[in-house]
Amino acid sequence: MRNIGPILTVVAAIFVLWYAGAVALNASWAYDKAKRANVEITFSEMVADTMNQKKPKLPAPHQVGREIWKTTGEMVVKGRAFSKRSLIYHSWITLSATLLGFAMGTALGVSLSVGIVYNRTMDMSVMPWVIASQTIPILAIAPMIIVVLNAIGISGLLPKAVISMYLSFFPVVVGMVKGLRSPDHMMVDQMKTWSAGKGQEFWKLRLPSSMPFLFPSLKVAMAASLVGAIVGELPTGAVAGLGARLLAGSYYGQTIQIWSALITAAALAAALVAIIGVIQKVVLKRMGMA
Repeated sequence: MRNIGPILTVVAAIFVLWYAGAVALNASWAYDKAKRANVEITFSEMVADTMNQKKPKLPAPHQVGREIWKTTGEMVVKGRAFSKRSLIYHSWITLSATLLGFAMGTALGVSLSVGIVYNRTMDMSVMPWVIASQTIPILAIAPMIIVVLNAIGISGLLPKAVISMYLSFFPVVVGMVKGLRSPDHMMVDQMKTWSAGKGQEFWKLRLPSSMPFLFPSLKVAMAASLVGAIVGELPTGAVAGLGARLLAGSYYGQTIQIWSALITAAALAAALVAIIGVIQKVVLKRMGMA
């Protein structure tokens, strides 16, 4: 309960700034309409207008909330949760690519980290390329991935998952390398005095020691994977997914639709990261690290 106060204060501040920004950015259109109609409007009338414009520069929070309810809650009530007009349907499309890309990225990241820790050649050659790969903007490489995979007959979910994997594997590699190297020399030497092989050293010492490093990396990787799935939907001209909703909203100037998709994506990312947090607590507690 003690932590609720600061959280509510921050949330209230965000809403105040959001409403103030909506008034400031949408005021010019309200005054322009009044000028063309040859009427004068008061400040309160201007504020009321900025709160209810159909295509505002910055939609007010209640407009975004109403759009989210209309495309989620109302759809569920009407039994059309997976209608193509529903954000639940579009979230599921994006979530599918996100989870597949996250799984692929995690598997790749863990595999590379084990190789980097146990093989000096990989450490000297692969690690610099892993770091360099993240300097390439994803918006530049995503279309190339789509085109190459389409050229060999691969389309649909997998290209988006590959883009998600590209973004998500990096934090896993960095976290796992740090974690696998976290045992000090005395602990490693102790394992050697017990005649433990490389496999036993890995399963009994290095892997358990890496868990506190792995889960924070997985949280970052999950968020990055969601970003990758959304970005992967943009160059394909997709008609489904949160990226497709963002694209359609930008085409037709539907800023409320854009913001509702953005808020939904943020909520989805928060939920996925929270799930990893729960798994982290359970795993670390069972290992006696919580």
